[in-house]
Parts: sequence; structure tokens; C-alpha cells
Amino acid sequence: MNMHSISRAAERRSLSLMIKGRVKSRPVYCDLIDISEGGCKLRGSAGFASVGDRMTMKVGGVNAPLGRVAWVDGKFAGIAFEGEMHAAVIDHLIHQQDLKFADDTVEDRRRL
Repeated sequence: MNMHSISRAAERRSLSLMIKGRVKSRPVYCDLIDISEGGCKLRGSAGFASVGDRMTMKVGGVNAPLGRVAWVDGKFAGIAFEGEMHAAVIDHLIHQQDLKFADDTVEDRRRL
């Protein structure tokens, strides 16, 4: 199945976080690119996962639902959650990222 034919039930939200996960009991570190209630997009090292692999991960200290790798394209992979990540949890993660960005911006201005 090509990655562009996968239907999306939920809106994807941009979120830039380093996450720690496990694929086949191996620890993996990836950049989370976006997330929805039903899954997420990750960027890792080439070959970090294969289609069909099961993956567990923590996103911003929160355990995400168990996921399955739906597609791989180079260093990118799409993860389909087997459960749902609650929308309020996603809102919280995005709010935390926005606060960190605001703090970093203030800190950058102080250095100028």
C-alpha cells in the first residue's frame, strides 16, 4: 500500500519532539514529526523499523498506544496506533512545546 493512499480519520498536528521507543525490543530514538489520535510520523536512522513492526514509545513522557509501522520511506515511518491517543493528551503536548518555544525565544533575546 502506498503511503498516500492511507486514509486519515484524525487531523495530523505538527509536533517536534525527540522520542524514545522500542522496536523488536531494541531501543530507538526518533524525531516525532506529527501526531494524531490514530498515529504519528517519525524520522529515525535509515532502517530503524520495517513495515509491520510493532513499536512502543514515550512521547513527552507519556506512553503512546502500542503502534504498528504502516509505511517506511527512507528515514521516515508512519506509525498506526492500535488504540487512540486522547486528543487532550495531544493538546497538552503541543501546549508544552509552545511554552518551551516561547521560553527559548525569550532566552535568545536576552543573549542579544
